[in-house]
Amino acid sequence: MNRFVFLDRDGTLVRDPGYVHRTQDYELLPGVTPGLRLLRDAGWKLAIVTNQSGIGRGMFTEHEFEAFQKHLTSDLAAQGIPIAGSFHCPHAPDEGCRCRKPAPGLFEQAHDALGADLSESWMIGDSARDAEAASAAGLRGSIWIGGPPENRPAKCEAAADFLEAVRGLPHGSPG
Repeated sequence: MNRFVFLDRDGTLVRDPGYVHRTQDYELLPGVTPGLRLLRDAGWKLAIVTNQSGIGRGMFTEHEFEAFQKHLTSDLAAQGIPIAGSFHCPHAPDEGCRCRKPAPGLFEQAHDALGADLSESWMIGDSARDAEAASAAGLRGSIWIGGPPENRPAKCEAAADFLEAVRGLPHGSPG
């Protein structure tokens, strides 16, 4: 079984001052490293799915995004946390693409590229778009970090932070 935890990037894994793309602004959020280790140790595969409209808006380039992404995945790999894949939407919100969350396209790409079993996989993110995309793609569930629990979308759990989200995953996940 190829079960994954899909991870939003900005505001979930890394600090988000707005349109994160410069490596000098790289900062993992508290609890991310131990949480990712718990997921790894429980047998979850990890992949990143992220909207990056700053590319489509001309705020930064695909090359700048890739440099930041490489910095993130290299840092995690150096800490023993492999990221199986990274998928991003470079489009502006008004482009009508199928990959921009809340559309399911990034998860479909992960299914095709990694053989992810979407029906056994989860999403951890910090926006309703993340949860809506997970539902549209047929994921088992999603966990929303930091949002008011009363505003969370249907079929979405809530957690105060990343580590709490990880501990909330059912079925063979860390307890």
